Amino acid sequence: MVSTVPAEALYDVSRLSDIAVSPDGTRVAFVVAERDGEEESDRSSLFVAPTDGSREPHRLARASDASQPSWSPDGDRLGFVAARDQDIDRAIGRPSDSDSDDGDESDAGNEEESDAGGGRDDEPKPQLWLFDLERGGDAIQVTDREEGIREFDWGPDGEQVVVSARDPTDEEAEQLEQRREGGPIETERLQHKSEATGWTDPVTSYLFVVDTGSGDARRLDDAYGQGAQEPLSGLQPSWSPDGDRIAFVSNRTERPDDSGVMDVYTVDPSGGEAEQLTDGDTLASSLEWSPDGDRLAFTSAEPDNLYVPTEVYVLDGPVEYDSVSASLDRTVSWFGSPVWLDGETLLAGVADGGWVRPYTFDAETGDPRPRAEGLDRDRSVRLLDTAGDRVVCSVDDPERGHDLYALPRSELDASFEESAVRLTSLNRSFVDEHPTAALHRVTTDHDDTAGDGDPVTVESVVYTPPGFDPADPEPHPTVLWPHGGPMSYDDPTFRFTNTYFTSRGYIVLRPNYRGSTSYGQAFCETLRGRWGSVEVVDQLAALEDLVDRGWAAPDRLFATGFSYGGISTGFLVTETDRFAAAAPEHGIYDRRSSFGTDDTHVFTEHDLGLPWENPEAYEANSSIPDIDQVETPLLVTAGENDWRCPPTQAEQLYVSVRKQGVPAKLVVYQDEGHSPGDPENAVHRLETIVEWFERFDPTVD
Repeated sequence: MVSTVPAEALYDVSRLSDIAVSPDGTRVAFVVAERDGEEESDRSSLFVAPTDGSREPHRLARASDASQPSWSPDGDRLGFVAARDQDIDRAIGRPSDSDSDDGDESDAGNEEESDAGGGRDDEPKPQLWLFDLERGGDAIQVTDREEGIREFDWGPDGEQVVVSARDPTDEEAEQLEQRREGGPIETERLQHKSEATGWTDPVTSYLFVVDTGSGDARRLDDAYGQGAQEPLSGLQPSWSPDGDRIAFVSNRTERPDDSGVMDVYTVDPSGGEAEQLTDGDTLASSLEWSPDGDRLAFTSAEPDNLYVPTEVYVLDGPVEYDSVSASLDRTVSWFGSPVWLDGETLLAGVADGGWVRPYTFDAETGDPRPRAEGLDRDRSVRLLDTAGDRVVCSVDDPERGHDLYALPRSELDASFEESAVRLTSLNRSFVDEHPTAALHRVTTDHDDTAGDGDPVTVESVVYTPPGFDPADPEPHPTVLWPHGGPMSYDDPTFRFTNTYFTSRGYIVLRPNYRGSTSYGQAFCETLRGRWGSVEVVDQLAALEDLVDRGWAAPDRLFATGFSYGGISTGFLVTETDRFAAAAPEHGIYDRRSSFGTDDTHVFTEHDLGLPWENPEAYEANSSIPDIDQVETPLLVTAGENDWRCPPTQAEQLYVSVRKQGVPAKLVVYQDEGHSPGDPENAVHRLETIVEWFERFDPTVD
């Protein structure tokens, strides 16, 4: 008999993020997300490994938060952003306003003495740190900004960096202090909240050029951030190889908080006026200069229609930019930002049919070409970077884990199994000790009962328990688990949640319903302004398909999902009573009451119009108006500080079904945002869902 995986085993699972290959291609720095059982928090630690696989990775920063590793141009130093205790060399004898530009009045808010980490409160703020890998020793603190920094990039001489940082005026500093002391929150911003920051404020973020030796900083007054997207995206500075320009993103439209635009700008490192390079039609991100500095690559979605695939663009000059990936009708993957292989060729991850693999693009003609032959559809590529003659990527394998691989640039067309060297084995002990979920792809053909009745094909990623034989199946309890987004996709993933459920005998069904990206614009855009329609039809058809195949036990069907998956679950239980129990998590169930209380007013207006102008659309796109149809026992969860899907939505759903006598339970995770970050809460979440399903499982006493 297969042993079940305990929820506490979640503490043993690690995930990769933020990779950076050294300039000569011989080393790769990367960040690993781990869970600290003592502090009950997530930790992000920095590692370095040789790209030839000659030795195990070694940890540079132990038990501290780290992100954004980036090598100096000579490869001797490694910069990263972290919130750590203040460096003693920076604390002793150093003026507290040394980040200021020689007493510039605009920086006067930084003149007060800062405590550990550069902030007015007790917690350290994110600062820039450098490891000198030639000399050794602990990391050296470079910045000491009162509000911390967010991002950085190296100047080509290695003696300067550009950072983005908030810079409050005296009046704004007083307002921040008022908030931190429990006073009232005052705002005149339309984008008054964000999942990234909580309550927003009027403080402007600027770019600063910082000397890496002294820490002296110079503000670039016209390089500032604005817009509804800025709390999420930042300014994303990128310094050109010739040193003459720094690219960044910002929104300079008439009403930046009422717009999803992020345009590309450049500014001279010595200051002056910023130059706008895109024309107000982009939601630009992931800026990457070509090696000669003549071109700038970036990704962009349509700011007023997020159902359109995110594409790779190449900019040759002001207002001269074209997509090099449009012919694919596929989206750039979540973590597959473009990198330059050479002056003419880009490499990027592309999500294609619920599967991610690297593609190359010609900077002039596009000419998309899939690479890494031999990677089957049971594994997906996540992170990508390249330097020297090496390409490093991470591969997500549901059965083996999420690990880094390196291969020569010249062998991108060779067999991946033969050319790639595995650099990490992050979850080897977990995989060796516990049964992992097996992946299957299932294609379902059905009629579109929510539309014109034409045949529809939907693909699902299905995870099954160990020993499951699809050719000779035994019916299992099955969880329909729609993904979030909805503009997202399910692809092969090493995910603890899947293994936790499959080890208990459940099949986990993750359908790529209409509204999912990676299947083309038309497939995704079908859901625009039609929540609770075509995706519900697709999800139920995929579930019935598993019943017909003999995989799913018809009296042991369950549903859950997070964010839009929770929204979908709310619609599902108004449409059918097939489920023994359901658990909508962190969702929205009444779009009218959600408008203005969440952080997505720009997207919602583009999707449905304004609620006072189009109230019928808001009602049609909500599950609450049909809540009297619900008979399914509901476990409803929310984050107390969720700015994306406010907890009041969960309360409304919970009270509405309880009023009708439907069994229901409400769980609100205190001090948590949209995604529970506390490991103890993450464990509680999984245990509570399983307990709820078992409580209403007709075969369980």
